[in-house]
Amino acid sequence: MSDVFSANPAFADDQPERPGDSYVTSFARGLAVIRSFNASRPAQTLSDVAAATGLSRAGARRILLTLQTLGYVESEGRLFRLTPKILDLGFAYLTSMPLWNGAGPVMEDLVEQVHESSSAAVLDRTEIVYVVRVPTHKIMAINLSIGSRLPAYCTSMGRVLLSGLEDAQLDAVLAESDLRAHTPRTLTDPEDLRRAIALVRQQGWAVVDQELEGGLISLSAPIRNRQGRIIAAVNISGNAQRNSAKQMVKAFLEPLQAAAQRISGVVALHN
Repeated sequence: MSDVFSANPAFADDQPERPGDSYVTSFARGLAVIRSFNASRPAQTLSDVAAATGLSRAGARRILLTLQTLGYVESEGRLFRLTPKILDLGFAYLTSMPLWNGAGPVMEDLVEQVHESSSAAVLDRTEIVYVVRVPTHKIMAINLSIGSRLPAYCTSMGRVLLSGLEDAQLDAVLAESDLRAHTPRTLTDPEDLRRAIALVRQQGWAVVDQELEGGLISLSAPIRNRQGRIIAAVNISGNAQRNSAKQMVKAFLEPLQAAAQRISGVVALHN
C-alpha cells in the first residue's frame, strides 16, 4: 500500500498539481488514509499513517482529525483506529445493488443442496471482492467474509471474471498481478494463465484445484447481466479430502450453473 501512494505524486502533501479539474486531491488523500488501515495495521500512529500513504505528518493529521470529527476514526492516546461507522461506506455499495439481496436466498438453497460453502464475488482490478457468503464447514485457513479480497488469477471466481474481459484488458490485469505460487499447484506463468482462462471462456465455468491453498477446491460459474456481460461469479468451495476436482465438477456443476442462472435472472429484473 505504501509503495502505491508514495510513488503517486497526487498523494504528496506538498504537490500542488492535480490530474485534472475534476480530480479532488483532498478526497483521494482521505480515501488513502482510510485504506491504510487493515488487518495488519488496525491501529496506527500519525507517523504510521503518514508513512503508509506518502503524506506529510501535517497532511495526515488534518485528514485523521476530519475523519474523527465525522465519526469514522477514533483515537486513544497516540493511536488511531477506524470505527464501525466506516462500514456504512461498504454497505452503501451492497444496498445499492439489489442483486445481492436476491442472490442470498438462491445461494442458501444451493448450500442446502450440496452441503458445501458458496460465495459470490466481483472483480476489482487484480482481485476479487466477496459480496455474498454462505458458509458451511470451515475449509480455509483464511477467514473470509463480505469485503474480503483474494487474487483473481488463482481463484475460480477470479478466472470466471477474468474470462469476461477483452484480451487487452486481461493482459493488463495479468501484468499488474503479483503472480506468485501460493502452493506447488499455482499457475504463475502468464501464458499458462491465458490458456486456463481461455478454457473457462469456452466452457463457461472454472475449477481451481488447490492453487490458492492446499486442500481447497473451488468451482465457479458466471453471473451475467441482461446484455450477457459477466458482472459477478458464484462458487462452491470444497475440501480435497472429501471430493476431488473431478468429483466436484460431476456432482456440483449442474446445481451451481442452475443457481448462477437464477441469480442472473434476478439481475435482469434490475438491470
